[in-house]
Amino acid sequence: MEFGFIIIIFLIGFIGSYISGMLGIGGSIIKYPMLLYIPPLFGLAAFSAHEVAGISAVQVFFATIGGVWAYRKGGYLNKTLIGYMGVSILIGSFVGGYGSRVMTESGINLVYGILALVAAIMMFVPKKGIDDIPLDQVEFNKWLAASLAFIVGIGSGIVGAAGAFLLVPIMLVVLKIPTRMTIASSLAITFLSSIGATVGKITTGQVEFLPSVIMIVASLIASPLGAMAGKKMNTKILQIVLALLILATAIKIWMDIL
Repeated sequence: MEFGFIIIIFLIGFIGSYISGMLGIGGSIIKYPMLLYIPPLFGLAAFSAHEVAGISAVQVFFATIGGVWAYRKGGYLNKTLIGYMGVSILIGSFVGGYGSRVMTESGINLVYGILALVAAIMMFVPKKGIDDIPLDQVEFNKWLAASLAFIVGIGSGIVGAAGAFLLVPIMLVVLKIPTRMTIASSLAITFLSSIGATVGKITTGQVEFLPSVIMIVASLIASPLGAMAGKKMNTKILQIVLALLILATAIKIWMDIL
């Protein structure tokens, strides 16, 4: 394996995982297109969509572990929220993943496009006062949280993503969870939802071993660094960066559909 190839894969994993740790998303939104399009730009072998999905799934699993570890202190992880939403998204993603076998590729892309568009719109809804709530006084509707996570799980299971780009706006806008608690808790929930995807990809032989190991190393270094940066950053800036990232994803998906 060429040295240049190793460097490119490491950098893709590092950048994606840094953003993942900082913004509380699994990072497959960023890494999927980077893995698909960047290696061929440098004259390196291109990955197939299946290989990219497999590498991304494994990498999200490790990126979220690194982010959760960095947020473990300071009361940012809401265990009740993680429990209700984590179990629901796991069940939902299994249902969606199983059901997606009977869907056409254009149908799957359409689901992804609708989910991304809803998430983008929600990120631009004003979120006044949520960061004024003390972390130990955060309250939310548990069954609403579980129901929404189940729906996100079905959608993310269908399209093969961890679903954090949808969880974050739901937690901010609907459940009124403070920004940093949302970022930390969504990393933990995404970790739970990525377990099924990772096991499924490995057992069906869709994971390229060496690129995955390079991405894992990059994740374990970059994700905690991103989480530390996220703790120090102004929450308004974090929300704007997240909103723009989700909007860009929605635009890209709809350009592909249309």
